[in-house]
Amino acid sequence: MNNFQDKANFIWQVADDILRGSFKQHEYGDVILPFVVLRRLDCVLEDHKDAVITTYKKFKDVLPDPAQVLLHATNGLNFYNTSYYDLRRLAQDAGNIELNFNNYINGFSENVREMIDNFQIDKIVARLLKNNLMFPLVDKFTEIDLHPDVVANHEMGYIFEELLRRFSEMSNETAGEHYTPREVIRLMVNLLFAEHQEELKGRGIIRTVFDPACGTGGMLTIAKEHIRQKINPDVEIVMYGQELNEQTYAIAKSDVLIMGEEADNIRQGTSFSEDRFKGTRFNYMLSNPPFGVSWKKEQEFIKNEANEYHGRFHAGLPRVSDGALLFLQHMISKMEPRGSRIAIIFNGSPLFTGDAGSGESNIRKWIIENDWLEAIIALPTELFYNTGIATYIWIVSNRKPERRRGKVQLINAVDYYQKMRKSLGNKRNYITDEQIREITAIYTQFEAGENCKIFDNDDFGYTKITVERPLIENGEIVRDKRGKPKPDTSLRDYEKVPLKEDIDKYFEREVKPHVPDAWMDRSKDKVGYEINFTKYFYEYKPLRSLEEIKAGIMALEGETEGMLKDILGDVRK
Repeated sequence: MNNFQDKANFIWQVADDILRGSFKQHEYGDVILPFVVLRRLDCVLEDHKDAVITTYKKFKDVLPDPAQVLLHATNGLNFYNTSYYDLRRLAQDAGNIELNFNNYINGFSENVREMIDNFQIDKIVARLLKNNLMFPLVDKFTEIDLHPDVVANHEMGYIFEELLRRFSEMSNETAGEHYTPREVIRLMVNLLFAEHQEELKGRGIIRTVFDPACGTGGMLTIAKEHIRQKINPDVEIVMYGQELNEQTYAIAKSDVLIMGEEADNIRQGTSFSEDRFKGTRFNYMLSNPPFGVSWKKEQEFIKNEANEYHGRFHAGLPRVSDGALLFLQHMISKMEPRGSRIAIIFNGSPLFTGDAGSGESNIRKWIIENDWLEAIIALPTELFYNTGIATYIWIVSNRKPERRRGKVQLINAVDYYQKMRKSLGNKRNYITDEQIREITAIYTQFEAGENCKIFDNDDFGYTKITVERPLIENGEIVRDKRGKPKPDTSLRDYEKVPLKEDIDKYFEREVKPHVPDAWMDRSKDKVGYEINFTKYFYEYKPLRSLEEIKAGIMALEGETEGMLKDILGDVRK
């Protein structure tokens, strides 16, 4: 097995060979993923396992808490296992598998045991033992080598995510709740740092990276790798993440542990009503929140916070069926006053959903009028594993470069992709490294062109005005006590007047010539914002001439006649 795909295939086959019949297919992931984590931990600890056991025996009755000397024995790791057993040694004693496995799990340091608890390992082991599958599963896992010298951290991330994709498909869950294609993350990271590399140069620099829906932690690790490998190897990057799903939270935490990072910075819970980083600010933030996630279960909490002046959601609340913009508001609340940058993936809904005065429109208004929206990049379709819909990267910052202030850049990158040789779920396309560089170059050049448009903030705003017409009864205009015409509500209409236009002039030019008796009720004015991406990049294609259409029809008729003759000829034979 020479690459992550081979290893993922092997693990997948283990699940199918051993669990089939005793577990339902949608339960495979619950069983297999914790054993992948355990095997990875074993391989990482392998080189120092005996040294840790020797140290533990020496100090367990001498020190009240031997944790520090045990960590020292691991030669730089921040976790350990004091048990004699690992999966390989467990497989050497089939008759005592249950007793020895408990000893093995209890030998892990507290940070690992807390992580493993999120897999509900006790229930899984009980079912495996009941079905006499515990030993076969442990034994089979010893055949796969997940040592860091064989499987690098980023490859281990691929393995977890490929397994998650397959298990999610079997259980009809959405893989998009768990992870994002790595080339999309690389594009996000490139855009996030493209114009801000100088501030990361030098020694003694510490920067924080946060993802409020971190899944398996891919965005965090790729962001760190990008900074360390391409900008400054000396900068210290501290990763923070929160994840609702217990299973993927445990995977993210194990990955961070193995990398030697602070595992307590990965925390479990919903970012909306259980903010595990309340009051904390971050330099950089990336996220791919689930598309169309409902916030109905947290509705009371979110509405209460929205009513607070300094609450995260005071700008507005989107419809309950789609909480994507809540994630962005949550991230904005964690921006550093001296400057932070955000990259977040959305579907098309946050661009235009909601009329003037709606929660979505008010959120866009708040972001754009504060001059935080820097750029939006339209991505190719069929990039994601669970959906083929259109997606967009939003770049948001509270410290724009001078040339970007008061402006928003739109990039149309929908044609920057290559077809995959083999589809993975709904993923049929991918973005190449060269295309990532090309899209990043369009962003940094900041020049209007075929795939790039630059707008003033006000270009996305409009005033929604109410147009009234008089109520007429028996041929007469009905008037109120003050002699003013009463409006006919059945004839009420609305107009969207761009913010850059004079409303009175617009009304006289666009409305009065068509309905001379109309007037505006300015007391009902509402300001809205929307980003009609498709309109800005629409290319008019003239209709074919009648001659071209006629020629096409004649050609089709000729083809049809020829086919009909062939068919009739065959019938006669």
